[in-house]
Amino acid sequence: METNGKLEHTYILILENNLNNLKMKTLKYIYTKNTLLFALTFMVFAGCERDISEDATFATFAKTPEIFMDAPIGMGSDFYFPYLGSKPTAWSVDEEVSYEGSASMRFDVPNDDDVEGNYAGAIFKVDGAGRNLTDYDALTFWAKASQGVSIGEFGFGEDFGENKYQATITNVSLGTNWTKYIIPIPDASLLVNERGMFRYAAGTQDTGGSAYTFWIDNLQFEKLGTIAQPQPKILNGENQFTQTVNGATIMLSGLTQTFNLASGLNQTIHVAPSYFAFTSSNPNIASVDEFGVITVLATGNTVITATLGTIDAAGSLTLESLGEFDFAPTPTLDPSLVISIFSDAYTNVPVDFYNGYWQPYQTTESADFLINGDNVLNYTNFNFVGTSFSSPTVDATEMTNMHFDIFIPGAIDPGAQLRITLRDFGNDQVDGGGDDTDLVTTFTTSTLAGNTWNSINIPLSLANKNNMGLIIYENLGSNLTNFYVDNVYFYKVPTTPTAAAPTPTLPASNVLSVFSDAYTNIASNLNPNWGQSTLVTQELIEGNNTLKYANLNYQGLQLDTAQDASTMTHLHIDYYSANSTNLNAYLISSGPVEVAKALAVPTTAGWVSIEIPLGDFSPVNLADIIQFKFDGNGDIYLDNIYFHN
Repeated sequence: METNGKLEHTYILILENNLNNLKMKTLKYIYTKNTLLFALTFMVFAGCERDISEDATFATFAKTPEIFMDAPIGMGSDFYFPYLGSKPTAWSVDEEVSYEGSASMRFDVPNDDDVEGNYAGAIFKVDGAGRNLTDYDALTFWAKASQGVSIGEFGFGEDFGENKYQATITNVSLGTNWTKYIIPIPDASLLVNERGMFRYAAGTQDTGGSAYTFWIDNLQFEKLGTIAQPQPKILNGENQFTQTVNGATIMLSGLTQTFNLASGLNQTIHVAPSYFAFTSSNPNIASVDEFGVITVLATGNTVITATLGTIDAAGSLTLESLGEFDFAPTPTLDPSLVISIFSDAYTNVPVDFYNGYWQPYQTTESADFLINGDNVLNYTNFNFVGTSFSSPTVDATEMTNMHFDIFIPGAIDPGAQLRITLRDFGNDQVDGGGDDTDLVTTFTTSTLAGNTWNSINIPLSLANKNNMGLIIYENLGSNLTNFYVDNVYFYKVPTTPTAAAPTPTLPASNVLSVFSDAYTNIASNLNPNWGQSTLVTQELIEGNNTLKYANLNYQGLQLDTAQDASTMTHLHIDYYSANSTNLNAYLISSGPVEVAKALAVPTTAGWVSIEIPLGDFSPVNLADIIQFKFDGNGDIYLDNIYFHN
């Protein structure tokens, strides 16, 4: 799969602060397939009322349409608020350049390595009471640039408060001549007290990182009377289907409205959810609030639709809840041993996107959801998808492994294959720069199971891993079109276990124990002299006796009397090793007759609990067990060695 040059870079806004923080102050940019995820901004205000009170007095708010003519108009003294990471001095008043009159607004977009900020972006918010914009149908302005460029976003309705009625046009082409631009208002009847007069965001993707300048003049709201044929959409006008679970929270995306302008051109704007009225055909299955947030309540099916004003929006979401959700295992590693990409258990590093879009080949969509405070990635219509964390890249030099929890709904087709590629960008820290290295691992039905969480641990065998920047998931087989992902992180396996082995729960009557604090053990010699070089000790880990074999070559365990395990079905062993590359466990009967069982090492996920069918040790005489033996290398920790049925 070719990735270099295939990413579609577009700006979107996300909350810089946690969604629970009701006083949003700053925003930042990330790359993604979707142009805008307005729902993230508006989700935090789900308790606000949509309808205008009958007691509202429209005349109390100014109806001033002008924002900037030769100077800011009616904006107050404190109205310019830059976004986080933008250059705060990018905006100024230019008294030498104007469309008409004596001045214009000047925007100096900085070089992408400018220490003051690597892009230009801000909101213009009225300092004081808002304005009544119900008489107007569009925000208009004249603009030009020092060279041909594409501006990421222009819009209005953002005030770092509720931001309920935000509207934005994206990827706006500016030339070197003055041109008029029109941003239609989706539903002016709602703009009774609006403070967010204007917003913009401009970077240097089109200029290779080089600075440029653009100007705006005659910025104002107008009643054009020529804006017609409104066409609202949700989910980009598609009729989609998704499976989910009870308790999930899903954000509706792809909210737009297209108008026909007097020029004959169609203008599409990205619209805040609060402009829409959403409906669930079965609110007992799932409800949907004014911010497009769907809450799944019960098992069953429902259809989510919407209107904007009096017009039905194209697009719908048919939702099937499969019932209660099975959460991924909660990670237990100490945070000091982890570099997290996606997990609510740890603090995540900065991530460019979780769904990188390689057009035109990618079909993968995101249906990510939040359930009881746990965020889960959900990839649907999956062929391939990328997660990028390149700003900055991740230094995983000290890490030994990469962890994923992956859930595949339904039964897995025998031909299913999931390939995961981990990419280091090399010293140039650029994807496709010529010094990239990949670690590619393919998982099949021998390692993947359906309807359960698969905990995947990939040893980091890359020679260089100090500039990790990309994860690529690929569907190589069939019937793997939908899966969930959680707990994606690099980690370091500690040399010594930080937690005790799991406590056994089988009743003592079903157990014949050799070594375990949970049961009464058979009398035995834990360190018979067989000429080995292994150093044997008992370590106390969280108050639990643990057998340690340091620098293992081979090691025996001699039972004081022969044991009859013929009524038992399995041998249980808990074992741990961060550095072993070879480990075998032997069961021995008189003769001697011995058979080995290979154990997978290193134990990248911590303690491993293995259940070995006793039939695997045939022809060992299970009625006459006299010894155990382990051979291999490294440092091995053992606990809970017992037979059971």
